[in-house]
Amino acid sequence: MMNIVKKKNPLILLSNDDGVNAKGLHTLIDIIKPFGDIVVVAPEKGQSGQSHAITIDLPIRVTKVLENDNVLIYSCTGTPVDSVKLAINQILPRKPDFLISGINHGSNASISVIYSGTMAAAIEGCLNGIPSIGFSVLDHSDNADFSLVKAYAGSILKNVMENDLPAGTCLNVNFPVIPIDKLKGIRICRQTRGVWKQEYERRIDPHNDEYFWLTGDFHNFESDAKDTDEWALANKYIAIVPIQVDLTSYEGIKKIRDWNYESNI
Repeated sequence: MMNIVKKKNPLILLSNDDGVNAKGLHTLIDIIKPFGDIVVVAPEKGQSGQSHAITIDLPIRVTKVLENDNVLIYSCTGTPVDSVKLAINQILPRKPDFLISGINHGSNASISVIYSGTMAAAIEGCLNGIPSIGFSVLDHSDNADFSLVKAYAGSILKNVMENDLPAGTCLNVNFPVIPIDKLKGIRICRQTRGVWKQEYERRIDPHNDEYFWLTGDFHNFESDAKDTDEWALANKYIAIVPIQVDLTSYEGIKKIRDWNYESNI
């Protein structure tokens, strides 16, 4: 930690939900190296779909995996959010200047942002007042193609560094899987309204016992809307959605404020 403590470079915290050995994370390290000193705290194994889960009934252990001039890597036995919390509270010498999560192997567009451990790590940074970005690519394979991320992630981070983000806002950035010469550009979008349906498949094991396997299909409720992340990705754009951590429905406040509340006692 001494090299990083002594330097005046930006301190950048990296995490993910695919695990400390994931190709996406190590690609991200290479992308971010020119921008500052990096500390990685990531789950020791894949934690996809953990959302904002934290560990409350088991001890969490952290192991140093690598240390060189401007990169420190730790593995964590907990969730993505555990990793970020431990980094901020126990591992880092100071509050990081930026938090980057990813690169996720698979889309985090539309409602997937709710389930994503990758975006939960970014949101946890945002909750702590750290400008944060989550990067994902629409390729689930272990050897996913990160060419577009390599080409554009640095520019997105540079814009955040130079312009900052509104308080309580982080970025959810998703990349299509297309040749770079087919990319039409970057779209600033809203989250698509949609839901996963038929999510579990009933199966029978060799002992004739029933079990269920997570599967499902995404149903886009507004497939013709051209201002959404799903439309952008389907039409060869990088999709950037600003995500806010305030979940309050302000329209809901207006609607229920004048309800008649009477005691039943």
